[in-house]
Amino acid sequence: MAHEHPHEQPARRQGVAISAREVSLQDGHPLLKACWIAGAIGLVALVAAFALGATGEGAARFWGAYWTAWLYWVTLAVGGLFFVLLQHVTRAGWSVTVRRLAEHWAAILPLLAVLAIPAAFGAGELFSWMGAETAHDPLVAQKRAFLNPLGFYLRSAVYLAVWGLLAWWLRRTSLRQDASGDPALTRRLQAVSAPGMVAFAVTLSLAGFDWVMSLDPHWYSTIFGVYLFAGSTMAILALLVLLGIAFERRGPLAGMVTTEHFHDLGKLLLSFVVFWAYIGFSQFMLIWYANMPEETIWYRHRLEHGWDRVTLALVLGHFVLPFLVLLSRDVKRRRLPIAAAALWLLLMHYLDLYWLVMPALSESFRPHWLDLVTFVGVGGLALGAFGWLVRRPALVPVADPRLPEALSFENM
Repeated sequence: MAHEHPHEQPARRQGVAISAREVSLQDGHPLLKACWIAGAIGLVALVAAFALGATGEGAARFWGAYWTAWLYWVTLAVGGLFFVLLQHVTRAGWSVTVRRLAEHWAAILPLLAVLAIPAAFGAGELFSWMGAETAHDPLVAQKRAFLNPLGFYLRSAVYLAVWGLLAWWLRRTSLRQDASGDPALTRRLQAVSAPGMVAFAVTLSLAGFDWVMSLDPHWYSTIFGVYLFAGSTMAILALLVLLGIAFERRGPLAGMVTTEHFHDLGKLLLSFVVFWAYIGFSQFMLIWYANMPEETIWYRHRLEHGWDRVTLALVLGHFVLPFLVLLSRDVKRRRLPIAAAALWLLLMHYLDLYWLVMPALSESFRPHWLDLVTFVGVGGLALGAFGWLVRRPALVPVADPRLPEALSFENM
């Protein structure tokens, strides 16, 4: 637990100093219990999924479900890392009271890196270019310099290492500032976040190429990394809305995260709903206009055999409906409507990843019980790790020099 330094000058809320303990979760808190329960359920679900689905004739279906679930929680954690980097790079003041939640969430990346190890054993079921059936494929042969198992595993390790190290350093340095009150740490966080943002952009784009786009080795899109980034950022903003409401209502963030913060998170959420749709449409339009068989076949798979219904659901549920709902100022300033919108968009983010991954493994749209069990398994462990990270440190950077700005923030 972070302790106050005798020379610390803590922020003040209505003239009262804010201590780290005041904004910390103590053992036995209901939110921590919920995280422990989620972790236990996740462990049981994941063990059951591996025991029942990882071998035999249904192995390919299991690995597809596991890969989709893993990607979902990884993109949320990576989105949290981007949110933290962005706040430091832009020297944002309004977001200080919600930034620590993103710091804690991004710090689950090492656990997710460990959960990627089992997927290495199922990579042959997921990525056709790793098998013998594509050995004489001329298009795949032209990409062998990139699409080879050794390069794939090494690059994946680099992505996860860069993200995990960045997330842990940002969180640890922020917690150190709680104890020391040293404003120089804010400048250090800003200095590291600028090149960190560049590293994030490169690694996320390449990870999108490796982990999702190469599921169909014939297909390519130069803006696919941006598409994945848009969905990941939208998802973390939705999650921050839900976490902010939970910790405000049942935790120590009452009066720290206010209607004004939810309003701004809602505006950003609306922006990335539109940005996701813009990138998705741009990608589709350019491929449709060029009309090259190796590109259009990717969309054809998603416009037949039941996948057309998923495509339509994404157009309506990931863009049209949330766009119309989040346009309202009233929705963004009321807890229940914005929480409902955020939860809906988190579900749509999973559907989006499912739509990206599964058509490469299954000709028709056929949901399976493994989809739910693997999602609960990976997600439960992610929530358990989050509970472990938040169990004692301050949920607000109490010594951040911009905290007073966040506490008095009002939308214009």
